[in-house]
Amino acid sequence: MANIKPLGQRVLVKRLEAEAISSGGIVLPDTAKEKPQEAEVLCLGTGGKDDNGNAIEFTVKVGDKVLISKYGGTEVKSGGEEVLIINESDILGIVG
Repeated sequence: MANIKPLGQRVLVKRLEAEAISSGGIVLPDTAKEKPQEAEVLCLGTGGKDDNGNAIEFTVKVGDKVLISKYGGTEVKSGGEEVLIINESDILGIVG
C-alpha cells in the first residue's frame, strides 16, 4: 500500500481494474478503456471541522468500495502503485 497520508477531508483510493472485455466479447486494449469509477478506500485524511469547531466525521471507511467522479482527484504514484487523492465530496456512493 502507498505510504501517503491525505490531509483534511481527503481520501486515498485505488481504482479497481476496468473490464478488459466488452459486453459483446471484444477484448479492449488499455487505450480504449475508460477510467474505472469504482475504487477501494485505502486511507482517510486527518478530517476537518465545521463552522462551530466540531469534528466532521467521514462517511466512508478504509476498505469500502466506492464510486468516484470520473475525472476528479489527483493521481500520484507511491511504491509502484497508482493511487488517487480525492475530496470526500467526490465520492458518489458506497458499493455494496
